[in-house]
Amino acid sequence: MKLLRHGPRGQEKPGILAGDGTIRDLSAHVSDIGGDALTDAALANLAKIDPMSLPIVAADTRLGACVAGTGKFICIGLNYADHAAESGMAVPPEPVIFMKATSAICGPNDPVIIPRGSTKTDWEVELAVIIGTKCKYVSEADAMGHVAGYCVANDVSERAFQTERAGQWTKGKSCDNFGQVGPYLVTRDEVPDPQNLKMWLTVNGTKMQDGSTKTMVYGVAHVVSYLSQFMTLHPGDIISTGTPPGVGMGMKPPQYLRAGDVIELSIEGLGQQRQEVIVDLV
Repeated sequence: MKLLRHGPRGQEKPGILAGDGTIRDLSAHVSDIGGDALTDAALANLAKIDPMSLPIVAADTRLGACVAGTGKFICIGLNYADHAAESGMAVPPEPVIFMKATSAICGPNDPVIIPRGSTKTDWEVELAVIIGTKCKYVSEADAMGHVAGYCVANDVSERAFQTERAGQWTKGKSCDNFGQVGPYLVTRDEVPDPQNLKMWLTVNGTKMQDGSTKTMVYGVAHVVSYLSQFMTLHPGDIISTGTPPGVGMGMKPPQYLRAGDVIELSIEGLGQQRQEVIVDLV
């Protein structure tokens, strides 16, 4: 299934993508795409519904983040060896963990907002994992059973905030609209091998990133198991698993986003995002 959330920001309703490409409303069957609705049993019940029997949603309706109630937005850094190289950093001996503020989460086509004082706002297409059931100290062999599904994420980053100012990476990752997720939560059964997905990103029509999850250093099962050794993972938590090469910081000379730019990004089978870049005027 391809589950989604549609409607104005803060008022999203649950939905599903039907086989004919239309969006259908799931409000009569589930209150939202999050929490207990992410268990295998709950997803199996939703799978029994014929999407074509559901009310149709206007094609131009805004899509929100594809999961609700996210308590943690966890990111894995330098998880592609070739991206680590372009960043001038070594492949880490264990996954690098940092947090992205949940207030950065937004819809897949909501704008990228360049924050006040930014000079180096950058893009990162990433495979995001959405946790379906609570897990703690889970083994790698059992980790995938706690995954509800996957989605596309744009881990937008302000590199000067991230690497040139004192402290950790979080402040360069957490600005408003620095976390587009969706358009769909694609359930685990539709992604038999998350380590073999093509992924790409363009800026103004020029391809910047063209990679595959094949080149991840630490795969999804390892990452879920690893994180669960340090923190309990809860339904709706998002794990963004790293980006392939081609980010602006790695170019010679570096290239960063400017107002008016258009970003498009996709991962095989998970849908596509499109964002216009604007400046924060608040």
